[in-house]
Amino acid sequence: MNDQQLLRYSRHILLPEIGIEGQQCLLDAKVLIIGLGGLGSPAALYLAASGVGKLVLCDHDTVDLSNLQRQIIHRNALVGQSKASSARAALHEINPEVECVALNVRAEGAQLGELVAQADLVLDCCDNFDTRYAVNRACLTQYKPLVSGAAVQFDGQVAVFDFRRAEMPCYNCLFPENSHAAELRCATTGVFAPLVGLVGILQAAEALKLLLGIERGLVGKLLTVNALDMNIMRSTLSKDAACMVCGDIGPE
Repeated sequence: MNDQQLLRYSRHILLPEIGIEGQQCLLDAKVLIIGLGGLGSPAALYLAASGVGKLVLCDHDTVDLSNLQRQIIHRNALVGQSKASSARAALHEINPEVECVALNVRAEGAQLGELVAQADLVLDCCDNFDTRYAVNRACLTQYKPLVSGAAVQFDGQVAVFDFRRAEMPCYNCLFPENSHAAELRCATTGVFAPLVGLVGILQAAEALKLLLGIERGLVGKLLTVNALDMNIMRSTLSKDAACMVCGDIGPE
């Protein structure tokens, strides 16, 4: 770590839970972010500012004027441009030392598996169940930690699945694919702008702690927040023995 890095990350280094060794762990880390919208925007900004060495930014969408109410990484001048490229430009302005790879694709199938395999940790910041289920399966198969977030209307949630640990539940244990749960979308039901910031920042915090090896946090837990009355609850998740995804899978 050079003198400029020691200065840039000095407030992290002062924390005994991080120090120089912890900050070096962040500099050496590679994180995959799926979705650069309301959740991915603040998450990516804080991960870059914190010095995560490589961020792979994956989003097939383009910046729309309606996104700017909450997707704080994008700018008015970039409406119509790739969200992944827009995010990369903003992150470079925040911290040019961080390597940012912009992928203007919907990661799925074999490509998603390869991206997850190459990452140390995955943030699911997408806005649909199909992608969440696919990311959950890929992280479980590769034994990669997954930080999942969601937000719609005034309700948000964050859950952390560290698939390096035995008996860790998965996203499908929480929301089974065959449950026919109603999928609310921001485009049709709306979302409170600061809520996505809150959820995305919590995702960034949990990701950094996982990379640092800090045990305290939301691993194996679900945090829900209602931004209308500011009611916050945390609950412990249980592995579903009959889960069709993780029932027979776990670290050796």
